[in-house]
Amino acid sequence: MRKVARETGISATSIRRMAKSELGIKPYKLQKVQFLNEQNKRIRVQRCRLLLQRAAGPEILFSDEKIFTIEIAHNHQNDRIWAENPPLSEKIVSHSQHPQQLMVWAGICPSGKTPLVFVDLGVKINKNYYLQEILQGVLEPWARGHFGNREWIFQQDSAPAHKAREIQEWCMDNLPGFISTEEWPPYSPDLNPMDYSVWSILEARACAKPHKNLESLRQSLLREWDKIPVQELRAICENFPKRLRLCIKAKGGHFESS
Repeated sequence: MRKVARETGISATSIRRMAKSELGIKPYKLQKVQFLNEQNKRIRVQRCRLLLQRAAGPEILFSDEKIFTIEIAHNHQNDRIWAENPPLSEKIVSHSQHPQQLMVWAGICPSGKTPLVFVDLGVKINKNYYLQEILQGVLEPWARGHFGNREWIFQQDSAPAHKAREIQEWCMDNLPGFISTEEWPPYSPDLNPMDYSVWSILEARACAKPHKNLESLRQSLLREWDKIPVQELRAICENFPKRLRLCIKAKGGHFESS
């Protein structure tokens, strides 16, 4: 709008008013999303329909991994300061080229959340690490204490370590319910509550200020993770069937509003 105003000599306010009232257009934020081809879309629709049936049954434990850095979490669209004439130092957010970072695994369900699992620096999550340190070391004992004799379903995405044959077989043999690689929609962070909600909430709260080191980041993540109430988790998980329906309505395409 500012560019058009400069080129035409009309005020930017008038340009915006004409665009809205006379042309009937309005601005939208560009969003980064997963690329989806037609085959991806068809598979997403098919699997969303099947998942709707499973969503009506036992609790689903959604899981995922995310990388956090010691730097401040910055939202380019929403972060603003109000001041008369702030110094430059208060108007910038600096980022280093290779900030220190932590890989974290976690899971949530409508009735609770797993402990955070921090992956040691330099460790790659391959099938052996994922099985021994996360599934057997954390998920299995936590689920035994949390769910007891109740039925529940485990969800994970199709990361290489997750879809390995040994992992799929272990989950089938040792968990009461499991959404396999063949059942979870491909390229679908928009359907996983960890991706579409929980990680951003945790990052905004734990990384509101930069951290001096990884231990400070770790403690902040643990502290803010513990503060997330069950009521908030339940509301996030209850949105899952709605998003499945929106994906189906969008014929497998992107459905989140701008």
